[in-house]
Amino acid sequence: MAAPAATSRIFLALWPGPRTRAATIAWQDAHRWPAEARVTAPSKLHMTLHFLGAVPAGSVPSVAAGLAVPFRHFAFELDHVEIWPRGVVVLSPSRPGDELLALHACLADALLALRLPLEPREFRPHVTLARRASGAASAGPAPPPVEWGVEGYVLAVSENGNYRVLRQYGSR
Repeated sequence: MAAPAATSRIFLALWPGPRTRAATIAWQDAHRWPAEARVTAPSKLHMTLHFLGAVPAGSVPSVAAGLAVPFRHFAFELDHVEIWPRGVVVLSPSRPGDELLALHACLADALLALRLPLEPREFRPHVTLARRASGAASAGPAPPPVEWGVEGYVLAVSENGNYRVLRQYGSR
């Protein structure tokens, strides 16, 4: 019997720079988390654009090459906290902006050209602050909005609960 082919769990994301990461952490710190909450580690904070899932490891370089799309710098603000089902607490933009939505759509076209499936769920831009946090509460006034200046996007891999950037696109 042949051994199963190695795969990589990969995704496209916006990866925050130090200032954006620090401002996002301020939103985490502005909450009281229930004991069972799993607060997202600072190194894992990101905004997923597309989750590709398990891709044969040998095809990752060609997939990475096919995901380079035209890119222009843009900015948006994260300013709204929501608690989603199963206690997922997210920080999202009240208005994602046309540029963010256009990047998501352009990457969707690139994925389709590579014959990779798209997630069926609607794109809801967000950064996950915590999981299993249904009882989360504000610990005071909300911090200022996170001003996210987007200089590029990344292809990342999820390995044993950690994330690693495989390739950067744009001018990061």
